[in-house]
Amino acid sequence: MKITGDQQLIKKMNKTIVLDTIRQRQPLSRADISAAIGLNKATVSSLVSELIDSHLVTEIGPGESSGGRKPTLLLFNRSAGYAIGIDIRVNDLLAVLVDLEGHVLQEKLVPLSDFSPEHVLEQIRQTIRQFKEQLPESPYGIVGIGIGVPGLVDDKSRVISAPNLDWNKVELYEPLASEFGANLHIDNEANAGAIGEKLFGAGREAQNLIYLSIGIGIGSGIIVGGELYRGTSNFSGEVGHMTITENGPLCRCGNRGCWETLASEKALLDRAAKLWGDKHPDLEEMIQLAHSGDSRAIELLNEIGAQLGVGLANLVNILNPELIVIGNRLSLAGDLIQDAMLRTIENRSLSYHRKKSGVAFANLGIRSTALGAASMPITAFLSEPDPVPVQESSSTAGL
Repeated sequence: MKITGDQQLIKKMNKTIVLDTIRQRQPLSRADISAAIGLNKATVSSLVSELIDSHLVTEIGPGESSGGRKPTLLLFNRSAGYAIGIDIRVNDLLAVLVDLEGHVLQEKLVPLSDFSPEHVLEQIRQTIRQFKEQLPESPYGIVGIGIGVPGLVDDKSRVISAPNLDWNKVELYEPLASEFGANLHIDNEANAGAIGEKLFGAGREAQNLIYLSIGIGIGSGIIVGGELYRGTSNFSGEVGHMTITENGPLCRCGNRGCWETLASEKALLDRAAKLWGDKHPDLEEMIQLAHSGDSRAIELLNEIGAQLGVGLANLVNILNPELIVIGNRLSLAGDLIQDAMLRTIENRSLSYHRKKSGVAFANLGIRSTALGAASMPITAFLSEPDPVPVQESSSTAGL
């Protein structure tokens, strides 16, 4: 009997649901899947067989019997393919190679002294090639690549502006897709960080959260109802330009008193330069000094923590988020800035909102964006339940 287009669509949707159920609830049996999603056992069995043939699901042996024959348990095959996530930062780029569940197999930090798009593109190409050369055998090889950029990215993956890199209207997608394939996702680094913390980090249990990426600047990504929010509000991007004090330091945007001039890594280093001079400590050295009892470092980190708390109190009062996650490099100093930050939030936020909002530092540290970026091509790959295995080659051998 000929299968209509509608029937094919329904089958595709059902197969995706079956695969998602296995991923989220593994290990489980065919009967467990049928009970969980309401499809009859024959349909589930047929779809599972196709997923096994596609190497996306594996059988691991019998489970506990409920009175009859022991059921065969199923697992998602996280090693069926791999993804690459790249976080382009002001001083370097961080790249990770992960399996289909986001476990990191390899990690590479590439220093950047030349921030021109051409040079950064070449560093990205070299990094991807190195990962591919060392890739374990799998049916699907590299399923896709995700990239986080510290700037404004449109819905066609074009970088409109990245001020800290001095980029304007930079095309990354076409040069990379032509070599590495179309499953390429480029997004704002805070958006990617929000996804990373939601899937793998501090935000796993939260349905509504704000992720703050605090490095040279302050960016934000918002999760609403468990999904990334892509609105036009300033709170979905350059939240660092929220005015904290009227007569504060001059910001690169032309205004004074922006939050990132008072509570970012750059703000910390600018103040350190006034205390130590040109040979001032960097963030990691500042953390070490504070832990060793250096009063200047402790006081400076407390000041940054207090200014961070001012902006956080504003977010709590205005948006009342379930959770605010502080990520990127400033999260490395979390234990040193936390007390001053929390005191300020306590003093400046409304009690009703404060009781409904939590603040946490990123569980993934500086990996949030890279892991979130890697998850984007994985999601796209798994939404197509009939993927085509890669051709056998010296670098990505099929099964």
